[in-house]
Amino acid sequence: MSDVITIRNLHKSYGATPVLRGIDLSVARGEVVCVIGPSGSGKSTLLQCLNGLEPFEHGEVIVAGQYIGWGPDRAGARQRVPEREMTRARTRIGIVFQQFNLFPHMSALANVMEAPVQVLRRPRAAVEAEARALLERVGLAHKFNAYPTDLSGGQQQRVAIARALAMQPEVMLFDEVTSALDPELVGEVLAVMRGLAAEGMTMLVVTHEIGFAREAAHRVVFMDQGVIVEQGPPSEVLARPREARTQAFLGRVLRPESIDA
Repeated sequence: MSDVITIRNLHKSYGATPVLRGIDLSVARGEVVCVIGPSGSGKSTLLQCLNGLEPFEHGEVIVAGQYIGWGPDRAGARQRVPEREMTRARTRIGIVFQQFNLFPHMSALANVMEAPVQVLRRPRAAVEAEARALLERVGLAHKFNAYPTDLSGGQQQRVAIARALAMQPEVMLFDEVTSALDPELVGEVLAVMRGLAAEGMTMLVVTHEIGFAREAAHRVVFMDQGVIVEQGPPSEVLARPREARTQAFLGRVLRPESIDA
């Protein structure tokens, strides 16, 4: 499998405070990688660097064959990626955040159609047919004309997922997408994500849903204090973590009997 995401020696700071300290990570085509770790470990910042939402100081990020932020010029020197190339790269990267960020004055259908029509300049009739199919895919065929205020949190998040998929991305990034939901609504969003994983979508998922990571991920990455402490199959990282920091974290979020001694 070819890598869709390649991260080499990524460093990111906010002022004098380092947030990412030398991240190396690759995600293969069709792979689902879940990133777990305590708050403040740099997980969300990592995703934002992948989409160019946060600038970084050092390192390389390549997503779907496109350098993000910085790349080599013809002589191999480091240069900023031109904004037009960044805009093109972002069309290949779907990202869904903790907050739904839907346009409140638009229906669910219009929210899903907006970017393909306005950014990709695709014909409205074709986009509408695809948007209806996407909303049906996420279980919202009966909510085409509903506005965000008429939707539950889980339904809004599913519209946000459909909106990201409407750009036909090569990779999907999920940033704690269930954190703002009531517990009874979490399952409907995770079900959509499991479906995407089963269909072979390349996914990098920052999550606190350990059960989802155990079931859907090919690989789990544990981050703490801006570094990757441990990574591997869920059966290893979640059940038999090697590193003391991983063991301590999982000991706080899982029942003791869930982790082998």
